[in-house]
Amino acid sequence: AARELPAAILADVYGRRGTLHGRVAPLSPTMKVAGPALTVEIRPGDNLMINAALAIAKPGDVIIVDGKADQTCALIGEIMTTQAQKTGLAGMVLDAAVRDVEALRSNGFPIFSFGANPAGPTKFVPGRVNWPISVAGVAVNPGDLVVGDADGVVVIPQDRENEVLDAAEAIQAAEDAIRQSVREGMSLRQAREKHRYHQLQTRA
Repeated sequence: AARELPAAILADVYGRRGTLHGRVAPLSPTMKVAGPALTVEIRPGDNLMINAALAIAKPGDVIIVDGKADQTCALIGEIMTTQAQKTGLAGMVLDAAVRDVEALRSNGFPIFSFGANPAGPTKFVPGRVNWPISVAGVAVNPGDLVVGDADGVVVIPQDRENEVLDAAEAIQAAEDAIRQSVREGMSLRQAREKHRYHQLQTRA
């Protein structure tokens, strides 16, 4: 269900919060990701714990990395992404740089990152996997719902997931109906009133 919903609607429903800083963006605007968080905390410039996360990741997981907004080197590239795809991950979100950007864009595997750098990382500093972290200004716990698209990334706490998804689906249906009514000549105010948009927003 989350894959069919825009990150913007989910963020609105979740009280206009839960969104990562805009520096974390998809490598290609067509990339979308949705799935439970497999959290990783690292020391800047070291990807040892990302390799550890890849070793335990399950199909559908989203590896999300507190990379401390470091851009001095890349934390992942084409080889690690190939492993992630082979495992069946839904995607990766990193508050840090990546490399092999052309290859990563062409293979279509969803990658959200903070820029690029051709330098590789070190691989020997311990960190944490499946531990509460903070990524680009947002608290993320293992299993939280991570959704990203061209607008950016939003994180929904696991215990709020069902109610937020239900409310977001109702909002999206109303917005689809509003757009159609406006195309047919109705004013935006009238369309919002007709489809009870404000009541839905208040309930959400």
